[in-house]
Amino acid sequence: MKFRQVATTVLISAATAFGSIFVYSKYFQPKHRQEGMFQNGSMAVPVNYASYMPGTAANNNLTPPTDFTEAARIGTPGVVHIKTKINPKQLPSNIQKRRSLLEEFFGEQFEDEGSRRRYYSPGQMASGSGVLISDDGFIVTNNHVVDDADEISVTLSSNRTYTAKVIGTDPNTDLAVIKIDAKGLPYLLYGNSDDVQVGQWVLAVGYPLNLETTVTAGIVSAKSRAIGINTRNRRSAIESFIQTDAAVNQGNSGGALINTAGELIGINSAIASPTGAYAGYSYAIPVNLVKKIVNDLMKFGNVQRAYLGIEYMNPNVMSDQELKEAGMTRDMAGIKVMNVPATGAAAAAGIKEGDIITKINGVKTSSIPELMEQISRYKPGDKVSVNYLRNNKEYTANTILKNLDGNTDIVKPSVLDYLGAEFSTLNTRYAKEMGIEGGVLVTNINSGLIKKQTSMRPYFVILKAGGTKVTNVDVLKKALEGKSKVRLEGFNANDQYGNIVYYDLDLSGAATTVDF
Repeated sequence: MKFRQVATTVLISAATAFGSIFVYSKYFQPKHRQEGMFQNGSMAVPVNYASYMPGTAANNNLTPPTDFTEAARIGTPGVVHIKTKINPKQLPSNIQKRRSLLEEFFGEQFEDEGSRRRYYSPGQMASGSGVLISDDGFIVTNNHVVDDADEISVTLSSNRTYTAKVIGTDPNTDLAVIKIDAKGLPYLLYGNSDDVQVGQWVLAVGYPLNLETTVTAGIVSAKSRAIGINTRNRRSAIESFIQTDAAVNQGNSGGALINTAGELIGINSAIASPTGAYAGYSYAIPVNLVKKIVNDLMKFGNVQRAYLGIEYMNPNVMSDQELKEAGMTRDMAGIKVMNVPATGAAAAAGIKEGDIITKINGVKTSSIPELMEQISRYKPGDKVSVNYLRNNKEYTANTILKNLDGNTDIVKPSVLDYLGAEFSTLNTRYAKEMGIEGGVLVTNINSGLIKKQTSMRPYFVILKAGGTKVTNVDVLKKALEGKSKVRLEGFNANDQYGNIVYYDLDLSGAATTVDF
């Protein structure tokens, strides 16, 4: 009796299961389902499917790159090891002290020799990387790699070593061009940094930590990134970095960032790190900006920098209240114009205060780094189109970019450029408070003769140059022109005692040009 009940139950269950499968197969299962790799069962890419797809959609190549040997093979011969040496220097005491009684009566020959302090700056040695951009020895690197170097040596990947000379430097972008005397060298081809996309594979090639040629790989993690490393030292600095997670360390500076085709797309320049060693992010100068700077340095000896002629505010450093008062938002897709100098290119184009600039030559400029990068690619005299919003309506205007003097003339290096500092005429009110007729304030010190030959610091007020009273920047420039040696006299603005300080400069090499 029990056996019959169990058998009946098993038969009923089997019949029920079979029936369920039959009904589902007949009425519910898709009739044409394919055995494909995607969720819909097909080999076709579904709508909204996110996948790494290198190349165009036409080639339908769904395999991500897993091998960079070809790019590394192309890239490594064109990257060089740069070693620099700064010789020790003797810096004499430059504070004018009160004369002793012996000196007053008998002259300086009775001055206590022990009171003449001599200061020495120790020698320094450093290394970095560079990229060959021609077969006859032109190399692009970072300015900070060769900054103030007395000797520069370049070692190729083939271990041949040459002495290099500096062709030109641009601290604003932290770029420099140097040259070695050689022919038939391997060099990298320029790529197009505008085509670089976030998520794209890239390789960093250089000589980190004094190692031999080293290649690391990563992806582009951001574009048009500003980190304040250049603007910290110069008001006119330009930052619009390609950010990657390719490992970069000290010594990689000036090396190559290449794509998987082995094309140069950037010059590695900096890392973001709390320790000074690689911590996950590195930054490269886009090659489209590099090309313009390099061409200017090789042709003119300095950078022909163009200006749009607007004043703006950076929303990233403004409080919510300041943004509200300025009529700005933190996510504003453009640059709000706060002021338009009458002699600038923007004024000639009809741009007014309150307008929002959105494009330069059709390229979106949603942030200040993007705007700076686009304008920096042009020189004074170049014509560009500017898209801007006014009362929520878009306009397009054409204008000719100008230099800082408000014209399109070629700007030649002056003696002030060789000094490597930024100068401004001393504020009239401040001069009156100090009881002086006027002077020139050194607002910043960068690469140049002042840094190389003196211990001068920012906020030094120049009162005399070669015995000539200095009341403004133009007077300073004229007082220095044609001089081989000159003494700058003044005082440190933050010195409560106002001691008169002097610095002796050798200007004999200031007008030297390099022939090639």
